[in-house]
Amino acid sequence: MSQAPLQQFYIPEEQSVYLLSHHDARKLKDWVALCQTQLTQLGYTEIELIGKGAYGFVFAGSALVQGAPAHYVFKFSRITLPMHLQERLEEEAFMLDQVAHPRIPKLVAYQRARGQSILVMERAPGWNLEQVSLKEGKLSPRLIIRIAAQLADILTVLRRESGPNARPVVHGDIKPSNLVFDPTTEQVALIDWGSSVFAQLDEKLQFVGANVMELMSDNLQQTNARLGDVYFIGDEQLNGALSSPRFDEQGVAGTLYALASAQSCRFGHRAIPASSLGLPMEFARILDGMLDPDPQVRRRAGDYFLRVMPRLEKTVMVDLPVARHPPLVPVWGRSTRQEIDTVVYSSRKAFLREANAEETLNDVNDVQLDRYYKQFMQGMGETEKAFLASVSRLGKYPVVGGLAVRWEREGVYIDSSLNLHDPDLKPAFIEAVNNMVHLARAIHRQGIFKSCLFNARQTLHIERLSAEHSFHCESNMAISYELSAVPEMEDRTRQHSYFEDGPDPEELLALPESIIQILQQLNDIHHTGMIIFEALPKHLKIHSYYRLLDPCREQEFCSLLARMLDSVSQIEGLGVSGFMKMPYKDTRFFTHLERQPEHFYPKDPRAYLRKHLTQAPISGSQAT
Repeated sequence: MSQAPLQQFYIPEEQSVYLLSHHDARKLKDWVALCQTQLTQLGYTEIELIGKGAYGFVFAGSALVQGAPAHYVFKFSRITLPMHLQERLEEEAFMLDQVAHPRIPKLVAYQRARGQSILVMERAPGWNLEQVSLKEGKLSPRLIIRIAAQLADILTVLRRESGPNARPVVHGDIKPSNLVFDPTTEQVALIDWGSSVFAQLDEKLQFVGANVMELMSDNLQQTNARLGDVYFIGDEQLNGALSSPRFDEQGVAGTLYALASAQSCRFGHRAIPASSLGLPMEFARILDGMLDPDPQVRRRAGDYFLRVMPRLEKTVMVDLPVARHPPLVPVWGRSTRQEIDTVVYSSRKAFLREANAEETLNDVNDVQLDRYYKQFMQGMGETEKAFLASVSRLGKYPVVGGLAVRWEREGVYIDSSLNLHDPDLKPAFIEAVNNMVHLARAIHRQGIFKSCLFNARQTLHIERLSAEHSFHCESNMAISYELSAVPEMEDRTRQHSYFEDGPDPEELLALPESIIQILQQLNDIHHTGMIIFEALPKHLKIHSYYRLLDPCREQEFCSLLARMLDSVSQIEGLGVSGFMKMPYKDTRFFTHLERQPEHFYPKDPRAYLRKHLTQAPISGSQAT
């Protein structure tokens, strides 16, 4: 992975610490402890790590200011990065100092301690909106309008040519996780200015404050824009256009759409348009316009959005009763005390790419590629991207299991085993599952997609000196599994097989025959689960999730898992190889559906509410 050029990628989240090698995990923990020590020495208290990414770490802490507690955020740049990337923290401090708005936390200080750059900012109260979305699912139309009005106000201020440099500022990375939401006041705060720049073009796409000499310089021939998260930025920013306030309009449109639809990206708008989400009709039409493929339509909708939000904000809206839809594929609840750190591994997705699409990640092979590298979606249509993002969203819940989606001419066949370990999150999780099904129905291709969801805390790590040596398990190492209390036997004709689809052409690791034979024997024991072998030059990771459904055969099952570990010394080559088994065949079939039907917020919500109260209450459906 270190060979892949960092500047090509935007990495908004770090690999799970449970997937790191022992050496790398220790390095990470030591580095976090060092940052906390430095903050303590600077006089701050209540220090906690609240985020990390490719470029650094983010901590929260407090200090007494004139006798009252003040809360701060601290960003540390990674000292292992090239100097020009470390200096981006100073650039972020400079840009943050250019903007003044009550909904933008202020810069406190930029300082260096022992060669380490630290950016100190005010801390906004509340939770970021990605966290809120994952917990609550679709936000209410009333709340979406309230958030939209605040974002429109921020955009209006940013595009004014004010401040010391008298130029509009482009944030460049507006998305739910960069918006902190205070539930008590319903106020939002825009954070993380690491992608911000001065706009080169204004909202009319005219050069900003440019004289003849500037127009002739290279500065206005090449974009100064930074990439931002490609799940939310628009086409112009993605394709390297000159920076303009239109970039942030696109970030706002993608953000509002994602929050209204319980998704983690902007790409699903063709299959699940804003006009299907129960929003007020005028606002839904605006949002669909801002996400339109035609740039002129997007710009007109963006202008209209900023113009009418002060009026729409005053619209009388109430939170209507929510009809909880049943899951379109089974969702199981597992009451457990164990901590779940879910990771998604997906394969067989090459068919989702367009023919002759440019490949950029052939040299990157990591089981978490889908989770934090975004470029893997290059060459896919919007809905295909949204489908993969919807599967990634499932991995943000404490869930284990698997999915197998098969597209045929007549429709979509879905096998699933989804086991959620937090009942409080079930309504939001079901919305995420149903979105995945809606998006799958809108894809017209033929092929198979498979995805495994496993608990990274149970990953086994085996290390060796070099690729020339063999892997050897420690004597106390074992593949964990759950045991069903009673037999869950099914008709054998309905049992799912490890080997139904043959070898996966996208998995490069060929397992030794001894392991294949053990998998064949396991295949005859009624169980559900998956196992993935990920062989790196000095590191083997074995990811697994097993649940034995026939307690009578536990001794045999346990013996086969132990023999599998004994056979890892025979693994040769590098790459990934995985096998998945459903508890039994319970295939759900869905016809193709290009887009979800229109559904708007009622014109008179109070009349709707009175009518609703006179009828039987809408009951939430329980998952199967």
